[in-house]
Amino acid sequence: MLANALIVLVGFVPLVKGADMLVSGASSLAKRLGISTLLIGLTIVAFGTSMPELVVAVFASFRGTSDIAIGNIIGSNIANIALILGLSALFIPLQVRESTIWKEIPFALLAVLLVAIMARDSVLDRTAGDILGRGDGLVLLSLLIVFLYYIFGMVKGGRADLKDLPKMSTRKTALFIIVGILMLVAGGKVVVDGAVGLAAALGMSSRFIGLTVIAIGTSLPELMTSIVAALKKEPDLSVGNIIGSNIINILFVLGISATIRPLPFSTAVFFDTVCCILITLLLFLFMFIGRKHVIDRWQGASLIALYCLYIGYVFVSGRV
Repeated sequence: MLANALIVLVGFVPLVKGADMLVSGASSLAKRLGISTLLIGLTIVAFGTSMPELVVAVFASFRGTSDIAIGNIIGSNIANIALILGLSALFIPLQVRESTIWKEIPFALLAVLLVAIMARDSVLDRTAGDILGRGDGLVLLSLLIVFLYYIFGMVKGGRADLKDLPKMSTRKTALFIIVGILMLVAGGKVVVDGAVGLAAALGMSSRFIGLTVIAIGTSLPELMTSIVAALKKEPDLSVGNIIGSNIINILFVLGISATIRPLPFSTAVFFDTVCCILITLLLFLFMFIGRKHVIDRWQGASLIALYCLYIGYVFVSGRV
């Protein structure tokens, strides 16, 4: 157990450094391209920090362990909003752009809502099992193309004054982004491996591991990237990273996983999906409570408290 705990601690080193390099490289890229850091957060950073979820989900799908695959993705999305955005807001209140409020957050909400509808086959046919099939996976991947087309349109039309952002050489910018992503993925894998071993030593179930330990572990890149971005006073990158990662987790990671092998949706998994829908909806409502378009510290603390209640309920209720 001690060895696994040490592995987890060692894994934080590349996570922290990788997050710092990725934020610096992404900021430099935004200035070189003359586009907003929000767009960089929604694309390059979001895809990069979603790589751990993709690796875990794909391997889990190949091995037929759907609890790990689904729990990792849905659990990561809940942790991204309730835990990571909550923690980021504690460091500095996060100003959220109007386009994020009316477009990206609703898109993230629509994506997870669509998964809940597609997976609930028993509503229309009581003899059918609740499953996210290959056709559903292809639908999600098709929506990913729509999302990327929307982002491309923003890149063409959206320019920003980025004179305060660092500008590095093209080679150094590419190096920082690539090495940062690789360090995030490597650090995330080390931390998850150690955490899984630690959880197994403590006698936790595989579903609870997928929903909490692995979900939080694979969300560590988002956590470190968003906190570093918040500390550097780049809320667009912090918020864009989280919302972009949630959309990509559903449309890309879950889409690929379901295409590889249909994923059964139990009642417990559906409960987790509904919680993900509600927490995303709450984030949208927070944009109009208190200071308009700002996630304040008290709202961040509220999100963290809700996350703790959710994890506690899942553990105590025996839904694992």
